[in-house]
Amino acid sequence: MSVQERKQRERASRERLIVATARELAEEHGWEAVTTRRLAERIEYSQPVLYSHFRGKREIIGAVALQGATEMAAAVRAAAATADGPRARVAALARTYLAFAAAHPAVYDAMFQLDGGLAFAQEDTPAPLKDAFAALLESLSDAAGKGVSPGLFTETFWAALHGLATLTRAGRLPAEYAEQRVALLVDRLAVV
Repeated sequence: MSVQERKQRERASRERLIVATARELAEEHGWEAVTTRRLAERIEYSQPVLYSHFRGKREIIGAVALQGATEMAAAVRAAAATADGPRARVAALARTYLAFAAAHPAVYDAMFQLDGGLAFAQEDTPAPLKDAFAALLESLSDAAGKGVSPGLFTETFWAALHGLATLTRAGRLPAEYAEQRVALLVDRLAVV
């Protein structure tokens, strides 16, 4: 292995450590606790080393969002693959999405609430974000109904899930009715 390859591997390892540590801090204490100073202390590197990888907190949030999008896409695909039939696939997708949002609130915020400097629904949207949407589209396209664009249906279903996730987490929707909400959403929107 060349010196250059070793340096690249070490750099990638440091970036993974920075992102993992930021994510850990955010999940434990919220994004306001994630500062470059605290990150540098926690990973035992200087702030200039941290800045050599990311220009600041915004880019770190973006990196966490991309990682989260990859994880969510995998979770949605896995849930859809084990479901028996189109209706069950849509319900499994909804439950998985909501479970992901509840289990990883800081990651979910990085993906959808905070400014990580990422473009959505644009030509330059990063591949992990496009793939997360593609995972939803793959699972929902059969449920759009006749004459309805699968993409438009997916956006609408996703918006409904996002609303349920954020309102439940904020305590504005009682958690004990979560399953009834999923059933209602699937029954009213999914035409299979």
